[in-house]
Amino acid sequence: MASGEQAIAKDPPSWRGSNRIASLEDKTSSMSNAGDDPKQQEPGWRKFLSYVGPGFLVSLAYLDPGNLETDLQAGASYRYELLWVILIGLIFALIIQSLAANLGVTTGKHLAEVCKAEYPKYVRYCLWLLAESAVIAADIPEVIGTAFALNILFHIPVWAGVLLTGLSTLLFLGLQRYGVRKLELLISILVFVLAACYFGELGYVKPPASDVMKGMFVPKLNGSGATGAAIALLGALIMPHNLFLHSALVLSRKIPQSVNGINSACRYFLLESAFALFVAFLINVAVVSVSGRVCSADNLSQENSDQCSNLTLNSASFLLKNVLGKSSSTLYAIALLASGQSSAITGTYAGQFIMQGFLDLKMKKWIRNLLTRCVAITPSLIVSIIGGSSGAGRLIIIASMILSFELPFALIPLLKFSSSKTKMGPHKNSIYIIVISWILGLCIIGINIYYLSTSFVSWLIHNSLPKVGNVFIGIIVFPIMAVYILSIIYLTFRKDIVVTFIDTEPKLHSSAQIQMEHGVYNPNDNAHGMADVPYREDLADIPLPQ
Repeated sequence: MASGEQAIAKDPPSWRGSNRIASLEDKTSSMSNAGDDPKQQEPGWRKFLSYVGPGFLVSLAYLDPGNLETDLQAGASYRYELLWVILIGLIFALIIQSLAANLGVTTGKHLAEVCKAEYPKYVRYCLWLLAESAVIAADIPEVIGTAFALNILFHIPVWAGVLLTGLSTLLFLGLQRYGVRKLELLISILVFVLAACYFGELGYVKPPASDVMKGMFVPKLNGSGATGAAIALLGALIMPHNLFLHSALVLSRKIPQSVNGINSACRYFLLESAFALFVAFLINVAVVSVSGRVCSADNLSQENSDQCSNLTLNSASFLLKNVLGKSSSTLYAIALLASGQSSAITGTYAGQFIMQGFLDLKMKKWIRNLLTRCVAITPSLIVSIIGGSSGAGRLIIIASMILSFELPFALIPLLKFSSSKTKMGPHKNSIYIIVISWILGLCIIGINIYYLSTSFVSWLIHNSLPKVGNVFIGIIVFPIMAVYILSIIYLTFRKDIVVTFIDTEPKLHSSAQIQMEHGVYNPNDNAHGMADVPYREDLADIPLPQ
């Protein structure tokens, strides 16, 4: 008998086919695992470091001058009693921001691009206008806060500080030419400068640790204005433009397009965001504690006591200078400068992603940055020239109300897309995350609507306008509020249509299909106990082992 016939006799056809298929499966399995993540041989900490950066840029929205002013007022009025609101708010923020990061990682598109793909043209343009308004509103406290810091340090007029802020932001954004990691490094340095300044002041005033811990973990609302202050604190934490920004920043990382690769990236981004937001939480606690301690000092003069009742970004430096000395005033100004400048950079960054995502404008990046920067600083420049420091301070309050008004139009699409199989495929939120995120989201939206409506009604009752003027304003505003609520309902209940998830995983074939494709199929194989196994379609052309 020939050697070939002897081999056939020793290895019946059905088993010979099974052995060949098993060898192929082993080979394709090992090649599949090797190709899932090119960095899988690296230590875990090195892979984590490659994902660090976006979370720190995003965390600046929780450290911008608008937040600092809210923290200063909360500490001056209620000492340490509202620290628990900051803790809960940043836990909420971590959950919401992680959904934004997951959307970008899974779909390969940021939130603005997904909105453009999903919604009709007129809805898309409305969402774009609202998102651009949110960027402008978020930029107002950042620009004005930086201008106040320059005024404290160098006695530069506020309007000139606004112009310098716009120019310096464009210069810093020029670092993008050298890679986004350089810009992230700069932002991280500014965050730690801010942290060092406030921790330095915290070490100087030494607030009682027991009161701080009690305020952090024991919810309490004492006084008629405590509820409003808590709402203002919570509303200032979730920024609509931040959701667009985070979903875009994660796209700067090279993510393996496999189930394991995507899941690992989402996990690393969650850890990085948690660390960055923890730093932001500590800084917010330091600001509230410094303000609370200073305003409760025994040596507080009557003049400074009056200022504590209406603390602003501009007056806070004067207060700290008189109580803690000149060095503390300088520290405060440096911290405010770091806060305003870094958050202005990220605001401009968010603006360019929003414009590019919704409109898909074919223009150079520096032109887009210049356009968004000019649009953002114009309101601050006009108000600071006409109204000076006091007018600029009032503009910050208006900006916070605008952000509260516009939050649902970024948050609801994010909640829907991250829970949609057409957008996220197998990576969509679990039922537990869906329930938790929607409860949190609706609570935040409800708080903001309550804050806006009660603020407007209170103003309508207590203003000095004639009754005819109040009636005229009510006729205009109340229909707008009705349209606003109907728009939220539309976004909430509209069914997703467009599929944006791209399945990069290979389809699964059974062992019988493999055998049929390679001409070695024997229906009696199942009698030998051969089970169906996964097969990578993209490796189907690999020759069978001889």
